[in-house]
Amino acid sequence: MNQRTPTLLYIDDDDALARLVDRGLTRRGYRVVHAASGEEGLEHIRRAQDSIDGGIDVVALDQYMPGLDGLDTLEQIMAIPGAPPVVFVTASQDSSIAVTALKAGAADYLVKDVKGDFIPLLHVAAEGALRQAELQKAREEAEAEIHASRDRYAALAAERELLLREVNHRVGNSLQIIASLLHLQASSAGQEEVKAALTNAMGRVAAVAQVHRRLYTSQDLKSVVLSQYLDSLLEDLRRSAEGNRMSRLTLKAEPIEIDPDRAVAVGIIVNELVMNAVKYAYPDGAGPIHVELTLQGENVLLAIADDGVGDNVKADPRSTGMGQRIVAAMATKLDASVERDPAHSGTRILLRFRRVPAAPGKTNTAAAS
Repeated sequence: MNQRTPTLLYIDDDDALARLVDRGLTRRGYRVVHAASGEEGLEHIRRAQDSIDGGIDVVALDQYMPGLDGLDTLEQIMAIPGAPPVVFVTASQDSSIAVTALKAGAADYLVKDVKGDFIPLLHVAAEGALRQAELQKAREEAEAEIHASRDRYAALAAERELLLREVNHRVGNSLQIIASLLHLQASSAGQEEVKAALTNAMGRVAAVAQVHRRLYTSQDLKSVVLSQYLDSLLEDLRRSAEGNRMSRLTLKAEPIEIDPDRAVAVGIIVNELVMNAVKYAYPDGAGPIHVELTLQGENVLLAIADDGVGDNVKADPRSTGMGQRIVAAMATKLDASVERDPAHSGTRILLRFRRVPAAPGKTNTAAAS
């Protein structure tokens, strides 16, 4: 494909000098269009905007002309969208004119003479202005593509977040339905062992459902505030408990954020240990059960305590040990240690884990009571 011949618009009221510029630049591969005034030059540029041959590529603009002078014409050219680059040409040696023209948007500046000796310099200046314009166009296109890419990414991210919220909403609803079905089944169960097993299963499902409820109602899909999560979870346990056996269930928690998967593990552990305390800590009735969550440096300390019979609890022959296995499994998921506080008069289970997941390593866990 043949390269298109660039067009230079020479705006100058000196017809003789315009002919010299035409001859000199035509030999150097340019097509030259002459305008004898600023008004005529502006008209050429405006008409060329819709020209099928590409219009005006570069302008050489004289300063001293009747009507609009060069600086006034330059100002109006710069106001035209997509205007070509301008090389400002004048016979004046006044450097202030050059500074004013460059500040107004001229790509280059040179001093002319009546014999046309400046024409080689004009050719060099025009070439430089064209290269500068091409670089500017490429930069603008690249920036436009970057902005478009960012907009596309933002749209995709927003769509992904909306889909995640919808998924969490549906999962949360499904888990809530399962928990409700377990509650109904437990209520209608005739055997205490079956009722207890169904109630325990309902608590475990509710612990997972609470995380999903937090996710689709929160602005942050990447973390769960444990204090809020545990508060809702314990409220669920209070409502599901028989009579008022957990009326004295309390929570003292700092606003610690962790990822949703680990929040589920914390919730299941709390559910198991609280239910364990409800069943065994107070054989003759109900008593206080305390859940505490504190931050110790980079570690989280979770404590579940009661003031019950402690080590004097009698082993329940009906116990399957499922709760112990679940706590151990969730502690492994958290890479946490689980231990009993020997100084506590009742039972106090301490769970320690890093707020941010540590590198894979050996987990130190102990069984819950």
